[in-house]
Amino acid sequence: MDLGIKGKFALVTGGSRGLGKAAAISLAKEGTNVAICGRTESDLNTTVQEIKSLGVESKGFILDISDLSTLEETYNVISEKFGTINILVNNVGGSKVREDFSGTSLEGFMQTFDLNLFGAFEMMKLVTPEMKNKKWGRIINIASIWGREYGGNISYMSSKSALISMTKHAAVSLAKDGILVNSIAPGSIAHEKGTWERFQNENSKDVVDDFISNNLPMGKFGWPEPVGDLVSYLSSDRLGILTGSCIVIDGGQSHSMI
Repeated sequence: MDLGIKGKFALVTGGSRGLGKAAAISLAKEGTNVAICGRTESDLNTTVQEIKSLGVESKGFILDISDLSTLEETYNVISEKFGTINILVNNVGGSKVREDFSGTSLEGFMQTFDLNLFGAFEMMKLVTPEMKNKKWGRIINIASIWGREYGGNISYMSSKSALISMTKHAAVSLAKDGILVNSIAPGSIAHEKGTWERFQNENSKDVVDDFISNNLPMGKFGWPEPVGDLVSYLSSDRLGILTGSCIVIDGGQSHSMI
């Protein structure tokens, strides 16, 4: 299936590893030029070389998405050195807060929103003017099933829920400009340095097996590549009127949690 995105320019935040890397590699396989942002130069360089080996352009840029004061300056550098962005993948996310409601401070709550929501909002504001000029654009926000279901800490759940709502609002606002905006809600995805990779490493086999049997109908954790391929499809010319949706990719996890 030709997705119609060969030669276009994509920007993937948190694109040097995990879900972001899978998205960047999948887009590159479709002939899309891909810029990636991240905080670790060595990871960026390694992934850029992998992307280039697929025959497209790629550059890596150091960026802390939660440092809102630097986003516009860095985005201008990306546009100047790489090209006008047609596809934005807001992938960066996480939470340093692990406490429940009673133990979560306002500072920790806001830090998670900086990382999971406010940075994504600012990046959307930066890319959309040129997308409007071209009457074509794709924005994909990586949310989480914990933005739809109960699970995780309050700051993570709240910020991912807000990201899904922001996606819906932006989709309606930008529809007449030819910009399609969707979100993806992954479930438990095991990847290097990821939350569920840490869960597996930090717990006994019995604990991990119990979690899998009670929560994962397919009997295994997910992996990044299917999420990356979904990103490519949501970036494509094949969407028609698909916008404002939150697509769950969790192997049935959200329907079986106890």
